[in-house]
Amino acid sequence: MDSHPNEPDEPLTPAGRLFLRPEMNTIIHCVVGFKHPVDVAEVKSTIRDSLMVQHPRFSSLMVRDSRGFEHWRKTHIDIDRHVIVVAHDHNLVSVNDYVADLSVSSPLSNDKPLWEIHVLEGHNCAVFRIHHALGDGISLVSMLLASCRRAADTEALPTVGVVGNKRDNSLGRDWREVVVGFVKMVWFSLVFCMEFVLRTLWVCDRKTAISGGAGVELWPRKLATATFRFDDMKAVKRAIDNATINDVLFGVVSSGLSRYLDHRSPNEALPEGIRMTGVAMINLRQQPGLQELSEMMKRKNSGSRWGNKFGMLLLPVYYHKAGPESDPLAYLRRAKAMIDRKKRTLEGHFSYKIGHLVMSWFGSKFACLLNYRIVCNTSFTISNVVGPQEEITLAGNPVTYLRANTSSLPHALTMHVVSYAGRADMQILVAKDIIPDPEFLAKCFEDALLEMKEAATVAEVSNKM
Repeated sequence: MDSHPNEPDEPLTPAGRLFLRPEMNTIIHCVVGFKHPVDVAEVKSTIRDSLMVQHPRFSSLMVRDSRGFEHWRKTHIDIDRHVIVVAHDHNLVSVNDYVADLSVSSPLSNDKPLWEIHVLEGHNCAVFRIHHALGDGISLVSMLLASCRRAADTEALPTVGVVGNKRDNSLGRDWREVVVGFVKMVWFSLVFCMEFVLRTLWVCDRKTAISGGAGVELWPRKLATATFRFDDMKAVKRAIDNATINDVLFGVVSSGLSRYLDHRSPNEALPEGIRMTGVAMINLRQQPGLQELSEMMKRKNSGSRWGNKFGMLLLPVYYHKAGPESDPLAYLRRAKAMIDRKKRTLEGHFSYKIGHLVMSWFGSKFACLLNYRIVCNTSFTISNVVGPQEEITLAGNPVTYLRANTSSLPHALTMHVVSYAGRADMQILVAKDIIPDPEFLAKCFEDALLEMKEAATVAEVSNKM
């Protein structure tokens, strides 16, 4: 693969260098399911003509100079080296088993740009493997969807839902409310930012049946999928004033984990309210619409618009033993109260700034140590990416599902949610020696949502009477 000698190398961003550290070597896996068998030649042609391979990050090698600093070096793309076909007769039980193996044992080669596409012929799907150094989940999913079209209109780009709206609630409010809101923002920011710092030092969650720790990123993995209907989540959302889909999702996680701990420790008296802290990533920059990608790619240095710009939030959930008199919606109320407090803070921006500062002053090794400690001192990772609202096609083949996860972390449990055409799939990646039954955990989450929906329906009927 030849490089471009006339084009200067471009240094990696601080976040890109962090994700290349051996302790945090992170690869994003996006699984695309198809209705019909995959035409490999058509996939290669689509990728060859796509915006993706024109992007500087996707058409550059990662190289190190004599001082050990990483740079992007422009090169020619050989599509045949990036598209890997897994034949029908491959000894492959399921797509989840294949991706679970990739998540712990298959790094990307540095002798080509850091992405691959694995076509699983026997399962009518493709696994996009993209190194996190190329960009975060929001930008990479947007780049992938730029090669897709709506199933109902083959000339139109997919419509992606809004990740979040920031509204100025100060308009029309009494000045006293504005002052109180500002004081709360400052107070909660100080509290949560201090907690964030303490998590990098010594504060950690109490050990439970889902806890990981240092070295767990090397353990064998299993992968299961929990599927939620968007209509069910919206029905639950309507039961609580001003609740959001994210509130519902976190309520489901809280309820599901409590169910799972009851299953794993039936004879143990787990303390009521025991804390399990999740690590969540939030986007800190404007997400460009898919319609803007074509114009963006024509601009010089458009690669600077992409990369990794996200903050980290610590999101606690608490164990509560379920009983015949317990209210399933209580999990949603607690989740909403916690997330509402987080929304008032600058925790995400603080984590991004402090990470950038540490990378700039002390280098990627020290920054990686701090990130590694945060993960070891918490219980799970969770992310939520909003996908297309309608059915789409890729290379002319209708897409049946979109799923995502990353390679292994010290957490024994990571959960990544992607919504698509009226449903949301949660990929549950676990260290199988710690959580041997992820399929049961997935059912705990699915049952939690259905129980909340039933309680919301009863509450709605009662309010109308």
